[in-house]
Amino acid sequence: MGFKVLARQSTPGKRERRMTIVAAPESPAVSLEALTKRFGDVSAIDEITLDIKDGEFFSLLGPSGSGKTTTLRLIAGFERPTTGRVLLHGRDVTGIPAFDRDVNTVFQDYALFPHMTVGENVGYGLRVRGMARDERSVSVAGALDTMRLRGFEARKPSELSGGQRQRVALARALVNRPRVLLLDEPLGALDRKLREDMQVELKDVQRRVGITFIFVTHDQHEALAMSDRIAVFNAGRIEQVGSPADVYERPATPFVAGFVGASNLLEGDLAERVLGRRGRFMIRPEKIRVAEPDEPLHEGECGLAGTIRDVVYLGSESIYVVAVPGSHTFTANGQNVNTTSTDALAQQGRQVRLVWRRDQTMSLSSDSDSGGITAEAEV
Repeated sequence: MGFKVLARQSTPGKRERRMTIVAAPESPAVSLEALTKRFGDVSAIDEITLDIKDGEFFSLLGPSGSGKTTTLRLIAGFERPTTGRVLLHGRDVTGIPAFDRDVNTVFQDYALFPHMTVGENVGYGLRVRGMARDERSVSVAGALDTMRLRGFEARKPSELSGGQRQRVALARALVNRPRVLLLDEPLGALDRKLREDMQVELKDVQRRVGITFIFVTHDQHEALAMSDRIAVFNAGRIEQVGSPADVYERPATPFVAGFVGASNLLEGDLAERVLGRRGRFMIRPEKIRVAEPDEPLHEGECGLAGTIRDVVYLGSESIYVVAVPGSHTFTANGQNVNTTSTDALAQQGRQVRLVWRRDQTMSLSSDSDSGGITAEAEV
């Protein structure tokens, strides 16, 4: 933490005033101020303002073309903004080239030199900076230890698995000890199981090294699993910034509600029949219980009759696709605690009642004060 002296004065014949020291507030790791980037007549991002805390695992989440990668490139210095500013730890770097910013970037394609060994790849940046060989060897060994790659120093990238190549790319980025590490869809080329393993490993590494990670992804599960906070992008703007729980449980807009996780929409006559109120509402599939058609509702519960049209068996859980009156379809998730695939698939065509707690229904309504869309916690 930084400190500054507010006052220390001495006047002849008078007692010296006590020196007053107060803690100066820490600057965010990254600040974006009204950042806009246009390519011709197209705005890739439009007046984005965002602060990312020091030591935070922060994800930029959104569909393809939403502006998240452009934002990352502006932070890195690979692009210049049309308008607005980029600050790193309080320093305006808007006009500073990428090589003079205290950040490193890890790309989806790893960008490893195929003719170099693992050790040479990891130490390349240090060698370019002129670090002595002995010192460089110590730093490379430390980075390899951090990424659990000790013993791989002499291998070439072609001799590694996808997950190992990704760890080499991370080690190469971390060895320079940047204050901010930018990760552009780094797990996109990995299979599902390896992606899940690397999610855990990435978060563990970030906690151990303690630097700011800014992670770009289109995968909602990835962002929810790893992030301290998430910025949800849509059409060049940020729809919501919040913790994974905030974004998932309290979506600020219909876009966030639909993009981050699955959701069922109630509106019009269906909403009035189920909730006794017209409007637009949503309920998450995992909040819904598939019950017998004649099961009574308890106080505070909502119910909706339907027919199971399809079942998607996923091993640990099944997704039930239920046709409800009015040509609507709902989905409900059920854990397969005592259910086999045969049991689950045999449910097709069965009459059921979908049951959920009323306070788990989200109301998606216009907010006249803010001029935008908000999500209320209950109806």
